[in-house]
Formats: sequence, structure tokens, C-alpha cells
Amino acid sequence: MQTVRTGRGAFKALVFGLALACFTVPAQAKDIVVFAAASLKNALDDAAAAWKRETGKTAVISYAASNALAKQVEAGAPADLFFSADLDWMDYAASKSLIVPETRTNLLGNSLVLIAPKDASVQVSLQPGFDLASALGDGRLAMGQVEAVPAGKYGKAALEKIGAWDGVKSRIAQTENVRAALLLVSRGEAPLGIVYKTDAVSDVNVKIVATFPESTHPPIVYPVALTKDSANPDAAPFLNFLRSSQAKPFFERQGFSVMAVPGSGS
Repeated sequence: MQTVRTGRGAFKALVFGLALACFTVPAQAKDIVVFAAASLKNALDDAAAAWKRETGKTAVISYAASNALAKQVEAGAPADLFFSADLDWMDYAASKSLIVPETRTNLLGNSLVLIAPKDASVQVSLQPGFDLASALGDGRLAMGQVEAVPAGKYGKAALEKIGAWDGVKSRIAQTENVRAALLLVSRGEAPLGIVYKTDAVSDVNVKIVATFPESTHPPIVYPVALTKDSANPDAAPFLNFLRSSQAKPFFERQGFSVMAVPGSGS
């Protein structure tokens, strides 16, 4: 498997580079600092803009893979909220006492899809026994790092479930986050990629060619929580806003399913 070098470089360099960037994020002392999974960008940017219009307050959001963000919080990077793309990395943060447990909320759900460039003619049926390697031709399958990035872990599990993993495991272009995998397909540098549905609908240069059945991978759940070290009085109100009926349309517009949260108004 090949690890694609994008942005700052290889994944290890990215983790430390992003940690440094987060320490120097150009936020005012009053700003809320949010560490969020890359796949949340469009929806969360819209929600943060609405929050600012309503309150006049700013949420500064750092996007990366959930695994990198959890490690940054562990290293002491200043974040008020952690918004993960899977339960495992929120569990990791909880195990390290990095979050406030009672604020943890399973807020969003998502789907896993196979994408191709918008003009591609490829036809795919994600059924057991499907020869995905042949569909790739001479190209590689773009997906997040399969041992760390949530979308990559979900993707590997799904490919194993349908019996396609062994045929493509040596032809994976692994990326540091799901949006980097999306970009490879969007640019035509990879013929196929595995991303979330919400990523696919955010890019007009790709199309969804198949959706992985929910039975092929663990449920895709996005939990969010306040960090233990947050001292920003606006952090809890912003979290409540994200859980509210006001923010729900921003997530649903991007293809997320919003989970009911008792007492949130959603």
C-alpha cells in the first residue's frame, strides 16, 4: 500500500505539523477553538457562520483526521471542542481524560460510498465477489489511512466484508484524511475512491458510483464533546447550538443524518 504525501508531507510529519499549527491558530482569546474531522468542513463552516451571525462570536475550526486531532489534544493543543468522525477516537480521548464525559454526544451519522471522477463510465456493484481490482484498471484506490483514519478503517472493513480487500490492498493510495482522498479522485489522479457520502456531495467533480451497505462496516457515528482543559465560557453554548434544531439543516444539507439528542431541541 502506498501512503500519498499531500499537504505538509507524510502522515507522521502531518501530525506534528498540524499540532504546531493548532498551537499558533490565529484566534482571539474569546474565540472558540474546535478540532473537527475533515469531513465536517462544509457543514460545520456553515453552522459556525450562523452562530456568528446570531451571537457575534467566532468559532475557529481546525480540520484534520480524527486520529491526528485526538493526538494533538493529548499533546496539549488548545481546543475547546473535539468533533470526531468515529467512536474509537472519542473513546481514545475519553480514556486519556481529555474530554468532559457528560458533554459527549453522538450527534451525526454518515454513509460510505465509492466515488469516481464525474465523467467516468465505470459501473460497480458492491456485492460479495465483485472484482474491484479490475475496475481500477491501472490506477489506485484512494482512501484514508486504513489503520488510523476513520473513513479508511470503515473502508477496509467494508472491502473485507465483500471479499474485495485482498485483491486491492497492494493498490491503495492512502491519505492523511478523507478530504485528501476525495481530492485525488476529483483531480483524476485516482480512478476510484472511498469517502463519506457528505464528502462526495461537496465536490462537483466526482460522482457516487455505489454505496456500501450498512451491514459491511461498523455504524458511522460522529461524537462531539467539550475538552477537559477548555476554559472558554462560550464553548458549552456553541456545543448546545450544534445540537439544536437551528444547526440541524446545515448538517442535513450536506448529507449527514442528525441523531436525536434528548433535551437538545433537535
